[in-house]
Amino acid sequence: MADGDPVVEAVFDAVAATAPAIRDALPGRRVADGAENPSGETVLAGDLYADELLADALTAIDGVGAYVSEERPEATDAGEGYSVAIDPLDGSSNLRSNNAMGTVVGVYDAPLPATGRDLVAAGYTLYGPITTMIVADASGVREEVVERDPDADGGVSRSVVAEDLTLPDDPTVYGFGGRVPDWTDPFRAYAREVESELKLRYGGSMVGDVNQVVTYGGVFAYPALTDAPEGKLRLSFEGNPIAYVIERMGGASSDGSGSILDVEPTGLHDRVPVYVGNEALIERLEDAVADD
Repeated sequence: MADGDPVVEAVFDAVAATAPAIRDALPGRRVADGAENPSGETVLAGDLYADELLADALTAIDGVGAYVSEERPEATDAGEGYSVAIDPLDGSSNLRSNNAMGTVVGVYDAPLPATGRDLVAAGYTLYGPITTMIVADASGVREEVVERDPDADGGVSRSVVAEDLTLPDDPTVYGFGGRVPDWTDPFRAYAREVESELKLRYGGSMVGDVNQVVTYGGVFAYPALTDAPEGKLRLSFEGNPIAYVIERMGGASSDGSGSILDVEPTGLHDRVPVYVGNEALIERLEDAVADD
């Protein structure tokens, strides 16, 4: 990362530095806060705590001009520079059941809302049995392990465990969100085909489910639903960053008709159907739902 963008490096340093504090705080923050986020979802205390930690860390970086979060109605002005979009605690509904969660990061060289083509880097932290971080930037995609290290800057170390990541050529897993009765008929038909070929891996956290695809190859989807044609996931905070990661790994993304990175936003909290994975599986998906 030494030859990379120093602001991007500082952003991921800050995200890594907050990871131990976010993990440590989760046991006491598994309850609803009583508020709703701008998308109308119930907010847990863990969501707000992670949001505050990340906002403080990221707005202190010289070169970050705005902090934009799923938990905030508007951008927080930090001066001149990149816009950093954050889903502070993706999969926070998994807190009660103690399943995987994570933090999603998108670094945009434009004020938000913007298209995914304005991303200069993206990635996510996964709070699994170990804390890992996927980072995608101009140099490629890599996986790091994040650990406490009192002798390191920020009290954490980042160890690269895999560089130049690409999706496996032989995909093996799939994970699809939403209630099956709410799927459209074309998507349901596609799902029936895929489930006869791949193994189900779905845990209710986009970060965890996408990481299965990153590791083993396959397809993740939170599709357009009959009662929610725009799906559930937010374009700026989830769809674009994850699409950027997967496309940088040689895979493909789609909103059902083309790359998610080309979707023109109308608002900060827009939703988008998300389909990401190996290119052949996404091409089949688009063929299946073309007339949906």
